[in-house]
Amino acid sequence: MPYEALLAETVHMRGHQADEIDAYFARPLGAGPYPGVVVIHHMPGWDEATKEIARKFAHHGYAAISPNLHYREGKDTPEANSASVRAAGGMPDDRTLGDIQGALSFLSSLPYCNGKLGAIGYCSGGRQAYLAACKIPRLSAAVDCYGGGVAAAADELTERQPVAPIDFTADMHCPLLGLFGQEDRRPSPQEVAKTEAALKHHGKTYAFHTYENAGHAFFSVDRPHYRPEAAVDGWKKVFTWFGTYLR
Repeated sequence: MPYEALLAETVHMRGHQADEIDAYFARPLGAGPYPGVVVIHHMPGWDEATKEIARKFAHHGYAAISPNLHYREGKDTPEANSASVRAAGGMPDDRTLGDIQGALSFLSSLPYCNGKLGAIGYCSGGRQAYLAACKIPRLSAAVDCYGGGVAAAADELTERQPVAPIDFTADMHCPLLGLFGQEDRRPSPQEVAKTEAALKHHGKTYAFHTYENAGHAFFSVDRPHYRPEAAVDGWKKVFTWFGTYLR
């Protein structure tokens, strides 16, 4: 049998405006080369389940990093940081993109990285993955897992999130996989259809899959929303997507 081992640890990285923030980094123990993936955490925060996802990518042969996008809130728990972000009106898009850029720079500096970089996000992180696919040319592939607000209406825009990501679709630089639940309300099936229409209109490379009997957060193994059938198939699609575009 082939040797299996991985390293997973908290690291420091430079994010938006060169701020030093925490990140969780996991990689296989081997010479590589390995593709790199940025894991963008959900609104509940930089939590245990997010770190488990990073380790899953390492087990499958990726160097994965998950930046703590809520680091600057300075609270004691992911839940408290999340509440602070919500109270402030959500994550600022410019800061989020800066932190994702920093995570990509961290990965690309590794001597065992193959130069192919992807991003995957869940919940608010799915929205941010869509935004990154439009705004960060160095990405080779992206995955949006039930990202709410991609097709936000004008009355949903804020100073921190002034433009709906769907409005940047013409600028999308990389193939996008989208995974959604039929019972989700944010994004609703209607919002997903609107986003898909924009991708078609602009001739982008994408694949969308919507699961019946699943709603928001169906990947979340530690939450009541977890739906094993959708999650198992979703993981197969994620690894097929990244295997196609990052290896």
